[in-house]
Amino acid sequence: MNRELRIYNSLSGEKEIFTPLHEHNVGMYVCGPTVYSNVHLGNVRTFMSFDFIYRALNYLGYKVRYVRNITDAGHLTDDGDVDNDRFVKQSRLEKLEPMEIVQKYTVDFHKVLDTFNLLPPTIEPTATGHILEQIELTQKLLDKGFAYVSNGSVYFDVLEYNSRGLNYGELSKRNIEELFANTRDLDGQNEKKNPQDFALWKAASPAHIMRWNSPWGEGFPGWHLECTAMSTKYLGERFDIHGGGMDLKFPHHECEVAQGKACNGVAPVNYWLHANMLTMNAQRMSKSTGNYILPMELVSGNNDFFEKPFHPSIVRFNFMQAHYRSVLDISNEAMVASEKGFSRLMEALSVLSTHVSVDEHSTFDVNQWKDKCMEALTDDFNSPILIAHLFEAVNFIFRMREGKESLTTADLGNLKSLMNGFVYEVLGLQNIEQSNNDKLDETLQVLIDLRTQAKKAKNFELSDQIRDRLLEKGIQLKDGREGTTYTLS
Repeated sequence: MNRELRIYNSLSGEKEIFTPLHEHNVGMYVCGPTVYSNVHLGNVRTFMSFDFIYRALNYLGYKVRYVRNITDAGHLTDDGDVDNDRFVKQSRLEKLEPMEIVQKYTVDFHKVLDTFNLLPPTIEPTATGHILEQIELTQKLLDKGFAYVSNGSVYFDVLEYNSRGLNYGELSKRNIEELFANTRDLDGQNEKKNPQDFALWKAASPAHIMRWNSPWGEGFPGWHLECTAMSTKYLGERFDIHGGGMDLKFPHHECEVAQGKACNGVAPVNYWLHANMLTMNAQRMSKSTGNYILPMELVSGNNDFFEKPFHPSIVRFNFMQAHYRSVLDISNEAMVASEKGFSRLMEALSVLSTHVSVDEHSTFDVNQWKDKCMEALTDDFNSPILIAHLFEAVNFIFRMREGKESLTTADLGNLKSLMNGFVYEVLGLQNIEQSNNDKLDETLQVLIDLRTQAKKAKNFELSDQIRDRLLEKGIQLKDGREGTTYTLS
């Protein structure tokens, strides 16, 4: 870790030099899925962004404890109406027990993330597995005077929090008076002292299925409390990085800041990171408008938006071409372009491994190129700039194959190692195995040999005809010093 890592901190609104609490060790918590339905593509983009960050931290030499939770209880769409509990609603819709819903969509979540080659977190706790910790935190907030009981529910007192010199709204940069003025009139608000107070524990109605005993009666935990309980249990009262989607900054993450400060007297997180949203065809993805696609529909081609299926690694490559803090727009044209770029990148890696000879001199400064790649990686995990630098090497590799550039044995080995590290370890891309690849190679080699014989016999008309007919079928022949190779377009 010779180069300083800079991270954009949502709390300060600036890039800051990253200094972990414990040298060479990082504690990172990312808000996981609410498993009441299939994970959608926007969620995949968020989790992939933090998978890249996790991989980058590992590559930079940090030992990372990565905690990503599963929300399987207590996720209300608001604090007023318990009928808005997403698990209960989906349970009634599918005529399944709530924990059947949880299991069904947790399995789906893991399957989808595995498809896109996301590494598993080091710890994956569930909300239902930490009810006791949430009850204890609620009691601690009551004891400190930051919460109150109302009709069997417990609420966090936002005005009391601010009256003690603390600042609810500091993360999202919201003014407390504006928050109060813009509060919707929700059922159950009469239980609260103030409209912006949020539930720590919610009393269960007689019809509510998911319920646990507590000192305040049967109920279930508030959504915001679970992340405070699980993050502090596994990472401590103060830890390095907390991540999630931009949509969670308020109220979810704002409430986590308040809960952590009120409970423990310290800000719970040093660096808040937020991934931006995903759009499709320059419009927000939404079921209600029909501009919506599930991750596996993009991979299978079973959709009305894309002309063909796209391999998960091509989708991942497309996603990595946008910085995690930028809005990413996907479209058929962008995915097709990513497919071509991905194929070129993978072809370069193949050339580097099999079609390159060494020389006494290098015409490419590998160390200087490495420095540029590392600069991109340590500049707030800038994946698009890293990819741009990778393609500098790609262009060099193809020129080297043509005999126009050269590398020494040492530089060739270094470049291979760096390219493999950045492409496979950091970006998390995987090479695509073509079906019947061996037969395809054998068939094309026959045509390449026939074309070579035609050229030797000065039958250039036949030679060009073989080349052009193959190009019509999406197969491009490339002549180099080491012979003729092909690429699929």
